[in-house]
Amino acid sequence: QVQLVESGGGLVQAGGSLRLSCTASGRTFSSYAMGWFRQAPGKGREFLAAISSTGGSTYYADSVKGRFTISRNNAKNTVYLQMNSLKPEDTAVYYCAAGQSGTSLRYDYDFWGQGTQVTVSS
Repeated sequence: QVQLVESGGGLVQAGGSLRLSCTASGRTFSSYAMGWFRQAPGKGREFLAAISSTGGSTYYADSVKGRFTISRNNAKNTVYLQMNSLKPEDTAVYYCAAGQSGTSLRYDYDFWGQGTQVTVSS
């Protein structure tokens, strides 16, 4: 069992940056691939980025490639999402998730955090 807690969300102006963190409980964090997703009001959960268990491989959705960076620190049981050049359309609740493989499919992830709100003002 893995429990995930996101932090770092908030209100930012367009063009600004935020770094989200997701800290996991348990000693098995380093065996899981991790992903970040988001869900805007009235929309489905959208894949953003994934990282392998070792951090050696990353994978991004086209919508955030070049603006968002996923990374992890296994010693701190934490995965990060650095978000730059934020746009109003990035407003959503952001979730981290843990799974056996870092795919873009939400059904491939076994554990989810509760989410953190990101609001980008124009």
